[in-house]
Amino acid sequence: MLRRLCAIAIFAILLNSSLTLAAPKKPQQPDKYPPSPLEITTPDPLLRPSANKEPLTEEEQQTLASALDELNQEAATKLQAGDKVTAFEIWNRELSLRRYLGTLPEIQALSRVGAIAWNQNDRQQLYYITQRLQAIQTQILAPKIIAKQGVNLESLQTLGEAYQNVRSPEDALEVYNQILTVARQQKDPAAELANLKIIAELHLSWFDYPKAADTYQELFNLASAQGDRISELTYLRQLAYIYQQGKQLQQAINALNQLAGMYTDAENLTKLPELKLAIANNYESLARENPNLLQEAFNNYQQAYTTAWESQQFVLAAEALQKLIVLYRSQGQIDAALQTSQILVETQAKAYNYYGLMQAYDQIGQIYLQQKDYPQALSAFQQGLQLAQQLKHEESYFAQQIKKASGQ
Repeated sequence: MLRRLCAIAIFAILLNSSLTLAAPKKPQQPDKYPPSPLEITTPDPLLRPSANKEPLTEEEQQTLASALDELNQEAATKLQAGDKVTAFEIWNRELSLRRYLGTLPEIQALSRVGAIAWNQNDRQQLYYITQRLQAIQTQILAPKIIAKQGVNLESLQTLGEAYQNVRSPEDALEVYNQILTVARQQKDPAAELANLKIIAELHLSWFDYPKAADTYQELFNLASAQGDRISELTYLRQLAYIYQQGKQLQQAINALNQLAGMYTDAENLTKLPELKLAIANNYESLARENPNLLQEAFNNYQQAYTTAWESQQFVLAAEALQKLIVLYRSQGQIDAALQTSQILVETQAKAYNYYGLMQAYDQIGQIYLQQKDYPQALSAFQQGLQLAQQLKHEESYFAQQIKKASGQ
């Protein structure tokens, strides 16, 4: 749909826009590398001498394209044989000549070789290619070009992809934001959505969590306005993840709660226990600075257990119970910790998690030891030893605990 934007209308809009399309680029790392081989103009046998003054004919372009494809194949063969230097010398010749076939073929070739340079960790080659891409960007967005031809959105889109291949996110984002501006001015919702997604993914892939969150919030708002529930859920999950990664725990809780409120069908209801666990974990972290939030952690761990048990997700139910036990003990609520530990035993049995069951008995034994209730502690450690013998794990540990509980 981007390709069908009217060039004349775009130009009229851009002239009235505050967007600076042809801002000069600052050269990156000047003087670090020799002059770019992509900018050295020397006669080449694949071109007639007057090629710079008179455009190639269609037949000449076809002949040149075939020859350049052969150069690309030759370079790939050299690289496969381990001759990286010669390979990039050939590719640089190819890239220098691709511009005679037009802007789009040149960008596509730069993108292809740029991806190879990245995989080869060739910073010098990446610098040359990025520098050339920046020059093309300045050229196609020059006011004179726009006035004559309009904005070539296909070239801009390809340019954005090329910047991604050479891992230049700032340049890529500049291009996609330019396209996004045009899409919004043209009231093209499909183009706006497509570019917002690319921008969001770029921010996220480069760990710019604040900007990623802002963009995914825009996407969520668009999905909500369109009543697109599936996309709403997708963007909320991304927002929750981003806030979590960015240590914005309250925002993560808000997104997770909003997500939980949208989980109403049977398929999504099974995801509630994990959501509640994540919310509870965040509240527990926040409670270190604000103890008033500890009750929220308790509430959500309990809801995580309940929803997991009801959906027979006993592993998650056991995880929620274990978290509750730790919280109860930290608050001195020993009776509640013991009662919850007994439920944990039943839950681990239903989950067929015998290692977890063994640990549950150990936990019960330790709590009774703390209370100096030695008979109950002894009983728990004996049951733990039976499981340890079956698992052939921690047998000596439980034997020692039994001695301790027996007063030996």
